[in-house]
Amino acid sequence: MRSAPRYPHNLGVDQRRTATEETLPLRPQDEVECRRCAVHCDKVVYPAACVDRACPFVYAYEEFGHTYMGCMQKIYEVEIDLDLLSEAERRRRDGFGAVRATRHPLPMCKAEVESCYAGRSDELGCVNPEFFELPVGEPTFRVIAVVRQDA
Repeated sequence: MRSAPRYPHNLGVDQRRTATEETLPLRPQDEVECRRCAVHCDKVVYPAACVDRACPFVYAYEEFGHTYMGCMQKIYEVEIDLDLLSEAERRRRDGFGAVRATRHPLPMCKAEVESCYAGRSDELGCVNPEFFELPVGEPTFRVIAVVRQDA
């Protein structure tokens, strides 16, 4: 009887990723950071909006005499002192502010894209404009098909 091949992969085929696979994602709007040009962009979320909107994924726990809150979906990984968040929302003009998203924001998240080093942009502008598409509650377009039955 013939034995099984010793190498399960085809040795003649290069298994490395091609340059286009590494530089051009299929869904750039699902990424949380963009480093394709000299202007670095990150998606950020506002934890205070999670509390205001009574997001079902917010959790809270008490430890060391303080209450901390976070996101069960790990859209952001930090855990924030709820008293400091409330105080910042009351006292600061811009509120507590944003934290960096570590996963794709959900439609109910208050999310934005923040750019660093905006002075580095060139005359062509953003090389990855789809990155700026943020989640929305509904699709932005509908496809309607009309099927005709000709006899």
